[in-house]
Amino acid sequence: MEIIIKNGIIVDPATGIHEKGNLYAIDGEIYKVVLGFDEPVEISEDSIEIDAEGKYVFPGFIDLHVHFRDPGLTYKEDIVSGAEAAAAGGVTTVCCMPNTKPVVDSVETLNDILERAKCLPIRLEQLSSITIGEDNKELVDVAAMKNAGAIAFSEDGKSVMDTVLFEKALKEIAAAGALVMSHCEEKSLVQSGVINYGPASEKFGVKGIKNDVEDVIAARDIFMAHTEGAKLHLCHCSTKGTVELMKMAKSMGYDVTAEVCPHHFVLSDEDITSHDGNFKMNPPLRSKEDVEALVEGLKEGVMDCISTDHAPHSEEEKSNGFDSPFGIVGLETSAALSYTYLVKKAGMSVDQMVRLMSYNPAKVLGLEKERGILRPGAVADIVIFDPEKKWTVDKNKFKSKGKNTPFDGYELTGKVVTTICRGDVVYRG
Repeated sequence: MEIIIKNGIIVDPATGIHEKGNLYAIDGEIYKVVLGFDEPVEISEDSIEIDAEGKYVFPGFIDLHVHFRDPGLTYKEDIVSGAEAAAAGGVTTVCCMPNTKPVVDSVETLNDILERAKCLPIRLEQLSSITIGEDNKELVDVAAMKNAGAIAFSEDGKSVMDTVLFEKALKEIAAAGALVMSHCEEKSLVQSGVINYGPASEKFGVKGIKNDVEDVIAARDIFMAHTEGAKLHLCHCSTKGTVELMKMAKSMGYDVTAEVCPHHFVLSDEDITSHDGNFKMNPPLRSKEDVEALVEGLKEGVMDCISTDHAPHSEEEKSNGFDSPFGIVGLETSAALSYTYLVKKAGMSVDQMVRLMSYNPAKVLGLEKERGILRPGAVADIVIFDPEKKWTVDKNKFKSKGKNTPFDGYELTGKVVTTICRGDVVYRG
């Protein structure tokens, strides 16, 4: 099948292209990009023609951090509904965390997910846990899981708190040439906290979670990964301290990257208006000072990626206020929140936003030669984004099973209107 996207503003952060033109894809691959209009659009009888006048043409977004709850918790989400939500958000590759039931700690479980994922409209990559059952006692067979297709290793939902065991894990993961994705949380410091420590926790009369909970493990993991020669990626960073740690690590030449979620660069704990479970996520919404540091870290390139930590729960589960489980959904609002709050309000360039959502995540995964780019020979994973479209978030229209979002009713600017994956149109807004 041939797809012709004409008249769009083509933005490729890998090459610095930001120019009106036409893009041609056939059989799942980009075969020509024509900038300007030096030649007429070539259209065959079986071509799909998309007029992108006034719209951006981006590489497909890559979300390094989602929870599709499959297997075992599919009443919250499954790989089919999760993939539909991803497509609606312009995300053509997702990386699924392993804290499912059972945990993805065996080749058998990994193979089951990857086999079922072949039928999805978008690309699904699966992480392996670091320890069996995420019980912090025994390492998975790292080499076997890597060979079976695990894209990376993470204990997401918690940290490997046994430091000696974590050191051993880093050695084995480094030897396998694999990636470690760290959830940075010192569990002993959480102490039943539910939201950020400070005025908000005092206002609502609940226990708070201090920045130290994240910062001390971020520091531990950065230094240990460097010592063992492991490539490290820090998940859902939320504090000014972690931004400063990333500045230090990069100045020292460490092989470490970091992601920030839209809820952490848009909202602070001052935005929590009630005992609403949709304001409860881990890590929690932090102070305005932390939010400002995260935004500047993204603008300066200290923080590398925008990911969602898409974490669906049932409406019943999230109806219990601050007794609800941690987590919110984010796949269908990420691009618009990033455009509204980073580009329109914070002055980030569109090119930088796309770099954070497509090219940089591809680099983290070692896939930058085929994904996150718009050049001949790359895969035809493409997003068409309308920068003028104003819309109101309506959680009831989400493709995801999860409706747990603090952004319901928010008025945003910019919307994904078409998503193409493997050369197939998988979403039309």
